[in-house]
Amino acid sequence: MNRILRFVQFKGGNMIDISGKKALVTGSSRGIGAEIAKKLAKAGAEVVINYANSKDKADNVRNTIEKDGGRAHVIQANVSDFDEAKKLIKESYKLMNGLDILINNAGITNDKLLLRMKEEDWDKVIDINLKGVFNCTKHAARYLLKSDSGRIINISSVVALMGNAGQANYCASKAGILGFTRSNARELAGKGVRVNAVAPGYIMTEMTEDLKDDVKDMMLNNIPAGRFGNAEEVADAVLFLASSMADYINGQVINVDGGMLM
Repeated sequence: MNRILRFVQFKGGNMIDISGKKALVTGSSRGIGAEIAKKLAKAGAEVVINYANSKDKADNVRNTIEKDGGRAHVIQANVSDFDEAKKLIKESYKLMNGLDILINNAGITNDKLLLRMKEEDWDKVIDINLKGVFNCTKHAARYLLKSDSGRIINISSVVALMGNAGQANYCASKAGILGFTRSNARELAGKGVRVNAVAPGYIMTEMTEDLKDDVKDMMLNNIPAGRFGNAEEVADAVLFLASSMADYINGQVINVDGGMLM
């Protein structure tokens, strides 16, 4: 299809074309991950939607993509498990006959003040949020090296850079992702793979809806843009990094936070 014609046919104003690319988005049955999967598919990529427990929600994301004329698959896997992550990557590669883009998005919160945090509270968040990124990246790297435009985009958080009371486990996991991103950016750049991160600020998702009103008010007062973000705005940044427009961007972190960290 003519590139210009494809631009015109995009819904939602997308002006980036990644037609023919094969993408895996971990933790994409809901929230930011779901929006990323839909955004990449709308821009022409074939997408694998990964979930751990929410099969119905993952199927709904696939159905939405397919109704819009895109191609999507659903694979269940717990990315914190080394062997399950390996199987996820291998199945994704086989289903799509390739892998060009890995989005490490899967993550959880388990907030507690340090004095009340149990070992299992720490371990579970680190295992999914940080070890999961290692597991998927390690297994995907050899496939991405076969691509002529391999991309790894890791979803971190602005709290990795500023800290947040009651989230020592979450902040540590997201900060670890930034170090991991930069290390891999140096290792893989010479082989044509670009590795970057996106750090969302306060984004309205199911994960953040349960926060108390006083906490939300306090955070809103610290956002120069005067509002909370939405998942589609994070997906826009991911799409940019996944495209050829970001060919010379490597080892960087894009904050999508309305100026919150500033």
